[in-house]
Amino acid sequence: MKANYDMTKAKRGAVVAPKGKTRITIYLDDEILAGFKQHAEATGKGYQTLINEALGAALLAGNAPVTVSTLRRVLREELHAA
Repeated sequence: MKANYDMTKAKRGAVVAPKGKTRITIYLDDEILAGFKQHAEATGKGYQTLINEALGAALLAGNAPVTVSTLRRVLREELHAA
């Protein structure tokens, strides 16, 4: 291995997004996020995966659009169940 590398002509590689997923920005209540992170540590799953599962369960359960109040209710139910 060399001690130094010449990176003056280096280019950043393309970031390939996972298929079937979209990166978004979302604001969640601090308590909700903290709860999901705590549950993630206990279960060994990622907190984003847990949030995604909770949202998917809410959609399947009611076939209703997800509103802010519905989202908060489902997130609280999921956190309480943990």
